[in-house]
Amino acid sequence: MSTVRQTSTLAIVSLVAGILGWFIVPVIGSLTAIITGHMARGEIRRQPERFEGDGLAIAGLVLGWVNVALWILAALAFLLFFGGLAWLGLAHG
Repeated sequence: MSTVRQTSTLAIVSLVAGILGWFIVPVIGSLTAIITGHMARGEIRRQPERFEGDGLAIAGLVLGWVNVALWILAALAFLLFFGGLAWLGLAHG
């Protein structure tokens, strides 16, 4: 008799939060995707006979981390651009 594994709820939450992080709630969605994705992978690793959904958790993690990385790059570009403008203004004025 084979046991039916259930999809980890945390993995589903991670994927949904990762998607929402791109469209509706960027910071909260991305952080939720990252946290629940790691929790889901741990849960699946600890009880592989009971839970599945590692791919969903990984997708949520990727969506969350890529979104966070893009926000950091955007913040750096913003600071460098306006910092450069301020430096030019001070140097010439």
